Amino acid sequence: MMALCLKQVFNKDKTFRPRKKFEPGTQRFELYKKAQASLKSGLDLKAVVQLPPGESINDWIAVHVVDFFNRINLIYGTMSEYCTEKSCPIMSGGLKYEYRWQDDNKYKKPTKLSAPQYMCMLMDWIEMLINNEDIFPTRIGVPFPKQFQQVCTKILTRLFRVFVHVYIHHFDSIINMGAEAHVNTCYKHFYYFIREFSLVDHRELEPLKEMTERICH
Repeated sequence: MMALCLKQVFNKDKTFRPRKKFEPGTQRFELYKKAQASLKSGLDLKAVVQLPPGESINDWIAVHVVDFFNRINLIYGTMSEYCTEKSCPIMSGGLKYEYRWQDDNKYKKPTKLSAPQYMCMLMDWIEMLINNEDIFPTRIGVPFPKQFQQVCTKILTRLFRVFVHVYIHHFDSIINMGAEAHVNTCYKHFYYFIREFSLVDHRELEPLKEMTERICH
């Protein structure tokens, strides 16, 4: 049963979007392989997120932003049948935190959305950004834009809100699917990374502060 549940967690059909992949032979692909090898080696996650000597910080951040998008997209994809307009009419993290959507396109002002709507808008928005060559350049010699880390901060801040909603509103579903250990590991990896490079304002981390203190030593 446990194996079946874990298979569901990793079932690619459950993802919202096609996974963004790194082209073999590129520096970004080599960095991605290096990061994945460190993860699989069982190294301490705090050590895994540190910038390897001689590597570009923007490349390192780009690799992780794309990887976290893929992983969190997959986690939410497995929860999505439990996260409905009826169960989650507001995108929130408990009674204290409500997240409104703004994208300077269709939603020019912060707008109240249901959690499924918010998640759909979020994944579309991130996918558009990471596939934009002007923001996430993949060609050798093309520099990152000046606002690159600022964009990544916004992406990672919004991805953190997915964890907030999933942990606070759908933790029972995580446990029932046998996915708690996997989701916790993904969260710890994400948390150590954003703290290592100060990429998310500490105020955004408040909703999961108690849990974080418990699992991220």
